[in-house]
Amino acid sequence: MTVRAVVFDFGGVLFDWSPEYLYRELIPDPQERARFLSEVCSPAWNIRQDAGRPLREATESLVAEHPAQAGLIRAFYDRWPQMLRGPLADGVALLRRLHVARVPLFGLTNWSSETYPHALRSGDFLSLFRDILVSGEVGIAKPDPAIYRLMEARIGAHMPGIAARELLFIDDSAANVAAARSLGWQAVHHVGAGETASALRDAGLRF
Repeated sequence: MTVRAVVFDFGGVLFDWSPEYLYRELIPDPQERARFLSEVCSPAWNIRQDAGRPLREATESLVAEHPAQAGLIRAFYDRWPQMLRGPLADGVALLRRLHVARVPLFGLTNWSSETYPHALRSGDFLSLFRDILVSGEVGIAKPDPAIYRLMEARIGAHMPGIAARELLFIDDSAANVAAARSLGWQAVHHVGAGETASALRDAGLRF
C-alpha cells in the first residue's frame, strides 16, 4: 500500500516525558512510587486531562479522594515541567529526514492543552508539521476512534482525496496503534527510531 503521509505521536517518539523523572525525587521507594503512579496519579487519571479536563479540577478532585497525599498530587501539575526532559534526538532526526524527503508530516498527540505550551517552547522541529492535532484542544484522546477520524479530516484539508490506507501512524502505545489499524491506517508500534525507520522503508518510503 502506498504511504502518502506520516502521522507522528509525540510523547515517547519525539519527546522524553515521564512522571518518574519527578517522582523519583518525591517518592524514593520504588514500590511506593509505582503504587502511587498506578493507583493515585494514574495513567487513567492523566488521560482525562489529555482529553480536556482542566488541571485544577482534576487535581482538587483527586486531592479530595486522597487528602493524605495532597502534596504529592499537587506536585504532578505544579512541577510538570520536571517530567519533560525535552526532545528525543533519534526520533527528531527521523522526522527531519522524512521532511527533507518531502514526506507530508502531521502530528497527533495526547497532551493537555494547558501543558502543551511546554512542548512548543522546547520543540522547534514542530514547525515541520503541516498540522498538529492536540487531544486536549479538541476534547478527545487516543485511542478513541473519533480523534483519528478528526485527524483524517484535517489531513484531507491539506491533501484532498487522501485515503485512510495511505496514512502511516507512529506511536509508542500498542493500544493507539491497534486503534489506527482498525480504522484502516497503516501503523508502526514505536520501540526505537532504528526499528521505526526500517518499518517505514518496508512500507515503501524512501528517505
